[in-house]
Amino acid sequence: MAVYSLGGTIAMTTDPTTGGVVPALSAHDLLSAVPGLDGHGISLRVHDFRRVPGASLTFEDLTELCSAIGKTLDAGDVDGAVITQGTDTIEETAFFLDLHHSHEQPVIVTGAMRNPTMAGPDGPANLYAAVIAAADPQLRGSGALVVLNDEIHAARHVRKSHTTSPAAFTSPGAGPVGSVTEGRVRLTAPLPRRREPLAPPSRDARVGLYTVSLGDDGTLLAAWGGRCDGLVVAAFGVGHVPERLIESLEQLAGRIPVVLASRIGNGPVLTKTYGFPGSEKDLINRGLIPAGDLGPYQARLLLQALLAQGTDREAIAKKFLAAAH
Repeated sequence: MAVYSLGGTIAMTTDPTTGGVVPALSAHDLLSAVPGLDGHGISLRVHDFRRVPGASLTFEDLTELCSAIGKTLDAGDVDGAVITQGTDTIEETAFFLDLHHSHEQPVIVTGAMRNPTMAGPDGPANLYAAVIAAADPQLRGSGALVVLNDEIHAARHVRKSHTTSPAAFTSPGAGPVGSVTEGRVRLTAPLPRRREPLAPPSRDARVGLYTVSLGDDGTLLAAWGGRCDGLVVAAFGVGHVPERLIESLEQLAGRIPVVLASRIGNGPVLTKTYGFPGSEKDLINRGLIPAGDLGPYQARLLLQALLAQGTDREAIAKKFLAAAH
């Protein structure tokens, strides 16, 4: 089993200078705090990959991580990989890895909501469950998954839904695919269907995320023009925006791919129900690409990955259509 530590709350201790916690523990430190793993006979290969807060991870970090995991799994002598990192960006890391993961061995992302200096830190239990899950043959072919609070979530559906609770990670509209109980994986739902993995990026691509809000007059939206290679619009409800935004969105969609997602993050963007100016039908007719049931953060990652390969707008639209089914 390969374990990659990126930092985050799970690896934090108190900084004597600031009095706050910072990522300082190594992967070996983390594993030494986990009771019970020895009894499972799982051999661990430990990699200190980064020591940063989850909020500071970059596309470059995750691209390098994908490459490192791929080389490890190519050897064929490990059952899977476990990533420990800050929970701020776990859902994005998991989806990014899932987009590019091409091996049968699962990749499990985990972290902690309570740092090691607090009463009842959840890091050791989460790391234990993640290693057990990654080693289980039932999860082969499942891509990237998130394991926290003894629950197993598909990368496509998982969300961080609370700022502090140990049960912060949920899968709205889908639920977890399973759990880790008494040291074994119990599946409660079908594993996610795999998609064809995307190749590594061949160029840089900047993708913006614009969230529509009440009373939005489009001034800030217009500021995106010429500053990004693609844009995701997190719209109201099933894909609606104020009428005042239509002209700016149509102009942007004529120059760059603009993806229409919902800011709700649970449920699909519709394509043929509402017909008023600024509705989903109106916006799609003006060139916006519907995101299906991908949330805005996932839609941004998929669009960035496609643009980083030099994918054209027509192919991007087809990829989003496929991702919606």
